[in-house]
Amino acid sequence: MAVRIDHLALAAHDARASAQFLADVLGLPDPHPWGPFIAVDVDETFTIDYAAPPIDFPGQHVAFLVGEDEFDEILGRLQLGGITYWADPHRRWVGEHNTHDGGRGLYFDDPAGHHLEVITRRYGSGG
Repeated sequence: MAVRIDHLALAAHDARASAQFLADVLGLPDPHPWGPFIAVDVDETFTIDYAAPPIDFPGQHVAFLVGEDEFDEILGRLQLGGITYWADPHRRWVGEHNTHDGGRGLYFDDPAGHHLEVITRRYGSGG
């Protein structure tokens, strides 16, 4: 069997708000409770599970590989929601996307301070 990521647990001050934000921006089904977590089904084999721990935590980075049509839809939802996004991880190019490897990519933050990214081509894939 190949090694695959099954789920990723992320800390959030408000697990439900962060999970709903991610589902809304990426166009995924509504989050659902799973034990102490609020789970977002990214696809049929992978979930992101948000929880509110009793400690402070640093933001994490998560990148999502999406198709060109999905990228356009996500970009539209970010713009419609007035959500700030950047072409670069250093947050210099506000309201822009990059064209690395012949694809497109952008970064945005979730309510918990996680730095999220959507790309249409894997890094190093050419272009």
